[in-house]
Amino acid sequence: MLSEAFKLAIRTIRRNALRSFLTVLGIVIGVGAVIGMVTTGQGTTAQVTADMAKLGTNLLMVRTGRGFGPPTAASKNFSLDDVNAMEVQIPGVRIAVPSGSRNMTAIYGNENYNTSVTGTDNRFFDARQWSLAQGRLFQLGELSAGSSVCVIGETVRKALFGKSKPIGETIRLEKLSCSVVGLLAAKGASTAGPDQDDVIVIPLRTFQRRVSGNRDVSSMIIVAKDGVSTTKVQRDVQRLLRERRRIKPGEDDDFDVMDTKQMASTMTSVTNTLTGLLSAVAAVSLLVGGIGIMNIMLVSVTERTREIGIRLAIGAQARQVLLQFLVEAVVLSLFGGLAGIAAGLAFAAFATSMLGVPYIVDVPTVVVAFAFSALVGIVFGYFPAQRASRLNPIEALRHE
Repeated sequence: MLSEAFKLAIRTIRRNALRSFLTVLGIVIGVGAVIGMVTTGQGTTAQVTADMAKLGTNLLMVRTGRGFGPPTAASKNFSLDDVNAMEVQIPGVRIAVPSGSRNMTAIYGNENYNTSVTGTDNRFFDARQWSLAQGRLFQLGELSAGSSVCVIGETVRKALFGKSKPIGETIRLEKLSCSVVGLLAAKGASTAGPDQDDVIVIPLRTFQRRVSGNRDVSSMIIVAKDGVSTTKVQRDVQRLLRERRRIKPGEDDDFDVMDTKQMASTMTSVTNTLTGLLSAVAAVSLLVGGIGIMNIMLVSVTERTREIGIRLAIGAQARQVLLQFLVEAVVLSLFGGLAGIAAGLAFAAFATSMLGVPYIVDVPTVVVAFAFSALVGIVFGYFPAQRASRLNPIEALRHE
């Protein structure tokens, strides 16, 4: 009986192909939008997590000023003594790295490129877990003497050198000429911030003498020891800096300590919230599609009243008529669900390729969306099917 009802449903749908397509369009849009949003959101979340991992693990970023904006003129910089105190006085700190940065124009031959110049030492590469693609790091003599040497990122290499090898070449950072001794391995563009490869690293003393003109340190990178909670280290760093900077109880900090794990967690939470919100809005289309199915099934009952009357008159049972119309509604929903899955996955593939994030299909979401489309057919198709099964055969036969 069920197979016969299914055949009749397919026949009816094919007879009114255009009307059936327009009926399930809401289901297609709803299922497709939900799957597309969730799949894109999953890829974005995975990319954010991977980008934050590129910064390094067990990492704290300490800078002057408050929040993510640029430091104010009143912000007091750190000193090298502050950096050394982090390693000496906080047991959970493995290394503390001083750094300073400034945007400068790099010039090589006829090429010039505006990039970020960072002054630091070799511990910077350890903290950031950053290896070399070519060349070497700074020598101890170069660090202590403030030599004019530099290590460049992949983005800078492409901008200045193209396909040429940069090692041994001399570039100019405005008035400072420096020799390229190393090329950093590419970390790739980040969705969580600026391009990490867009950087030139020079010795800290060179930066202080030739760029900033002072011995201050604008930021620190602190790496916690393995097995030590970064949250505890973060509290210890805040406490020690407040003491060293003589910040009184009740006064706000004039520095910021950011935990990269917390940053990743926050960004992931925001991404998941936006994905859920957009998916909820998209799911409204399923409701609209269900209403469309109920409407067209009611029209179908009216159009086929005489047919229903004949079936009832020759012995068809009411539950058979109920099953026939219910199966038609469910088949419509399932077709819409399948088309929606295909549309959603295609949209997600396009969106993730444009955003440059991984294409991760969330199978449970696809299954739930498909099951929900079937449920919509049952819920919204039941009332028209019940109405058809309750028709009086005599009145139905008189219907014109």
